[in-house]
Amino acid sequence: MKQITLNINFTKKFINIQEIKQLESEIKNIITNLSSKTKDFTGWIDLPSTIESQLEDIEKTSQELRKKIDTLVVIGIGGSYLGARAIFEAIKPYFSNNLNNMPEIIWAGHNLCESYLSQLLEYLNNKNYGIVVISKSGTTTEPAIAFRLIKNHLEKKVSREILKELIIVITDKEKGALRKIANEEGYKSYIIPDDVGGRFSVLTPVGLVPLAIAGINIRNLINGAKEFQSKLLDTSNISENISAIYAALRFLLYKSGKKIEVLASFENNLHYIAEWWKQLYGESEGKELKGLFPTSVDYTTDLHSLGQYMQEGERHIFETIITVEKSENKLLIPYQNDDTDELNYIAGKSVNEINKMAEKGTILAHYEGNVPIIIINLPMISEYYLGQLLYFFELACAISGYLIKVNPFNQPGVEAYKKNMFALLNKPGYENFSQEIKNKLQNI
Repeated sequence: MKQITLNINFTKKFINIQEIKQLESEIKNIITNLSSKTKDFTGWIDLPSTIESQLEDIEKTSQELRKKIDTLVVIGIGGSYLGARAIFEAIKPYFSNNLNNMPEIIWAGHNLCESYLSQLLEYLNNKNYGIVVISKSGTTTEPAIAFRLIKNHLEKKVSREILKELIIVITDKEKGALRKIANEEGYKSYIIPDDVGGRFSVLTPVGLVPLAIAGINIRNLINGAKEFQSKLLDTSNISENISAIYAALRFLLYKSGKKIEVLASFENNLHYIAEWWKQLYGESEGKELKGLFPTSVDYTTDLHSLGQYMQEGERHIFETIITVEKSENKLLIPYQNDDTDELNYIAGKSVNEINKMAEKGTILAHYEGNVPIIIINLPMISEYYLGQLLYFFELACAISGYLIKVNPFNQPGVEAYKKNMFALLNKPGYENFSQEIKNKLQNI
């Protein structure tokens, strides 16, 4: 079968290929150390091969729940939901929230927007729904609020015995609020491994359980990741390791003064892949006043807005473009006698062909506008190739973090806003900070 490949031709006038070779020894040592799992939170490194023993149980649980519901509410935030949503949104039809007559999938717990939650509860009044709630601690504010509200709503619709059959908990093995709830109420539960951080957890039950219920072929997803696990952890030829090359290019472009990486695609159903990628890289690299700022665009839509900046704005950016080799070729432009819209020159061509020419034209224009471009060639959008893509990005992210000398597996900065919020809400244990935070706000 084909594999994801990397095209670095549009970086060569910005980066000397010898600079990449000079990093090979360091990257080889990084991959070797990651493979040995001597660092905390490196359990993701061999997940594609170790998770296989859980797949049968996950599939069985998913089949049983699907018989009882028409809608699934997936509750989680950040790494607890972005991976699953990225894969689901990439595979599902555009104008439907379900796949092949599987349950409709709704996402909750990823914001604190009252109108979203209140309208969701109203929508669920006429639904036979189940819940998958994902949280390591069970006390993360957004998913905890959503779970309390939605669980309370479901308790009014069904008996306690039926409720037990409609809720699946994915949380810590032994501790935390959700573990306590699952044990006391008898909910089916799965474990978030202690050695896997949230943003690297898509190939654990965190991502696999909701995806299996949604009708995604999780075995194909795992098989794609497994192939890249064996391929990319092989350090015998670093010069052909696409995760190593991608990480090296990012590092060298960063050193040359590029501060922003823009992930782009001309396929709109990869939008949430970019959202997952932004968390993965932003939370892994952005610390100690270091790191590229990861952002994303959806082409061709954003060519009519941010495209101007990409072409002629400050040259502190580079692009990584995911291009899909195999796509639709069904929708042809019809011929029109009067040609009022002046489109007869493309009559008979497919929309996909036109989109591909827009992609090639954009790459050339931005490159000539002095934007370095890394191209990721995805053979097609399927579970198998998305599994490859996930593992490719995860390994490259870990390498990238170590190249800039930060720990890619912690996120100390995300606690700052929480301390302020908890103090303003008078959460127990934060009372001493309450007046201090209020005074700071008043004095700014």
